[in-house]
Amino acid sequence: MQEKIVGKAAVRKEGLGKVCGRAQYIDDISLPEMLHGATVRSSIARGRILGIEFGPGIPWNEFVIVTATDIPGENEIALINHDWPCLAREFVNHPEEPILLLAHADRHLLPKAVAAVRVQYEEMPAIFTIEESERGETIVWGTDNVFKSFLLEKDDVDAAWATADVIVEGEYTTGAQEHLYIENNGAIAAYSREGQLTVWGSLQCPFYVHKSLVKLTGLSEEKVRIVQVETGGAFGGKEDYPSMIGAHAALLAMKSGRPVKIVYDRAEDMAATTKRHPSRIRHRTAVTRDGRLQAAEIEIALDGGAYSTLSPTVLSRSTIHAGGPYFWPNIRVKSKALATNCPPHGAFRGFGAPQSLFAVERHMDHIAEALGLPPEEVRRRNFLKPGLTTATGQEIREALDLEKLMERALAESDYYAKRKRFDRVNAGAGTKKKGIGLATFLHGSGFTGSGERYLNSLVAVDLTAEGRARVLVSSTEFGQGTNTILCQIAAESLGVDYDLVEMGPPDTSVVPNSGPTVASRTSMVVGKLVQSAAHGLKQTLLASGLLAEGYTSAEFVAAARTYVAQHGSLRAESRYQAPPGVHWDDRTYRGEAYAAYAWAVYVAEVTVDLTTCGVTIDDFVAMQEAGRVLNPVLATGQIEGGVAQGIGWALYEKVVWNRGRMANNQMTNYIIPTTQDIPPIRVFFAELPFGHGAYGAKGIGELPMDGPAPAILNAVSHATGKQFDAVPLLPEDMFLRMAVRQPEPAVVAL
Repeated sequence: MQEKIVGKAAVRKEGLGKVCGRAQYIDDISLPEMLHGATVRSSIARGRILGIEFGPGIPWNEFVIVTATDIPGENEIALINHDWPCLAREFVNHPEEPILLLAHADRHLLPKAVAAVRVQYEEMPAIFTIEESERGETIVWGTDNVFKSFLLEKDDVDAAWATADVIVEGEYTTGAQEHLYIENNGAIAAYSREGQLTVWGSLQCPFYVHKSLVKLTGLSEEKVRIVQVETGGAFGGKEDYPSMIGAHAALLAMKSGRPVKIVYDRAEDMAATTKRHPSRIRHRTAVTRDGRLQAAEIEIALDGGAYSTLSPTVLSRSTIHAGGPYFWPNIRVKSKALATNCPPHGAFRGFGAPQSLFAVERHMDHIAEALGLPPEEVRRRNFLKPGLTTATGQEIREALDLEKLMERALAESDYYAKRKRFDRVNAGAGTKKKGIGLATFLHGSGFTGSGERYLNSLVAVDLTAEGRARVLVSSTEFGQGTNTILCQIAAESLGVDYDLVEMGPPDTSVVPNSGPTVASRTSMVVGKLVQSAAHGLKQTLLASGLLAEGYTSAEFVAAARTYVAQHGSLRAESRYQAPPGVHWDDRTYRGEAYAAYAWAVYVAEVTVDLTTCGVTIDDFVAMQEAGRVLNPVLATGQIEGGVAQGIGWALYEKVVWNRGRMANNQMTNYIIPTTQDIPPIRVFFAELPFGHGAYGAKGIGELPMDGPAPAILNAVSHATGKQFDAVPLLPEDMFLRMAVRQPEPAVVAL
């Protein structure tokens, strides 16, 4: 048997191709007789389409033109509520909504053609904020502008107010965030004379696109094939939107009979595609004088944009994470996702949890201030522990020790000494103030509640004629390390060299549906299935007599080649089965919300310049427990990247809206942190292996997005003595906040 590979820094499977320039991204691919496609989009936020004119100076007879009337199936992008049109037919509901499609052999002629199309509208009243949507004076979706609402209740919240020593209230807001993946959205579609549709794309979830195109085209499932090509980043932004751009390329290809490529430029990608949901979250908390949480009433409102897309599931995760990693004897969470006339908001790393965790972690610091207690002490006294239950009533059964995790983070950051020193120095007259803040949080691994049961994921491992093992999954690689991790898992389960395992193509005609590459589920859920399938394949080879226990990699290759030569193939499959004791009630929103949680404590050290109102992050400690670390280099990279993205959300990335349109849709005026803005990020892991994850793994990819923003703003508040409860916190926002009188804390002493 070979040396173990899980837990080691294996070389990335796709790394050499990327480094050497051999990797083919969507815009590198060209097919014979290929046309280029473009989209004509709405110039208003809401209205009725009265007519379309094709202006002079363009050889329109050379163009392929597609409108909603050309759609052979259902005019929808199939996600949850099926309300998202592929092309607007009579009404538009947000700026940049697709109305018609153009294709031509000369890609340079397309921008002129798009500009020459004139759409006449009858404008209708539009709404652009959560508050406008709530008022209901203008209804833009359904009967009340509410896409989805949830009510989560544990025990008797109302009775707790009467016995509380102190009640603390607060309101917290977060803005939209652009994914800004390095590669823009793109797709190529080809339609054969035999009625076979193939779409290649930069995407996360091949079977999502497949499902949508089957409904859109009216073709049978076997006639639609989706292939993920090399993908340059996603962060959730290529979970939902590839179904749209893939559909547009497919419609043009079907009408023209020629392959069609659509690749957005940066401005179009930023203006038209989905973003993180803006939020407004209100907390009302009953606490004892010694800092024990008694009850909470939490109200969550998310801006979903014009169509529901994935808002119901984003809201679900936001609701469940609203209480943070704390024990609440009584809690009520009321949440809703609301319609506005902005482009639809969708999936983004963290998927609703960052908004809720920002609110609860800022609120915990408010509680500490109201009680005159240190922020870490309020957290320590309320941490979830084995035997206690979460907001959904899920009992903590793992050997969790959040206090130990926090003390490690505080020790690594020298928190106690620095907090005292900063308090002393900040009392002076200087314009540079120092602060240190922490955030403690959790993130559920895998789909919420019954989600994994509904997905019913299937994976396979087979043998090639050359004697290599091949992992067959629809889980995709877009920079996070999926190919490497799954091959490590398979190699260890098979007991062979890592180099003898390869990934099958992410092609719906080849791989089974192992579910989408989202929700921090790939290593834990899909990885466990790969581990099981690989074990089954090994057992079959052993049972055949071609392989004996204690085999070497060379003996495995010889046995595999012989088996394939004799039998034609060998394929082992594994289908998801929920771990025992995981039960969820979708009606009451009670039970085991996730099979496992990852846990973390982050500490940020900052300097605030009172002259410029600029914030510099000097040091950042990220301490997390995410089960077994399968690949330490990739795991550390995930944390570092997530923290950097969280810093951007906290301090730099502000989407400027102008009547529902992103006004700063360029990299020159949508600011993200550079290497000069990122501090040393010191990453630490504690390992508490999860018995139902691959070799003990839990989810890790979304966790680091949750903690940076509250840790940073807690540190800024410590430095300045002012409370900041909204992100992003730009210098101008800080200036305005610092210029006004600090309001009295929202505290009622009883």
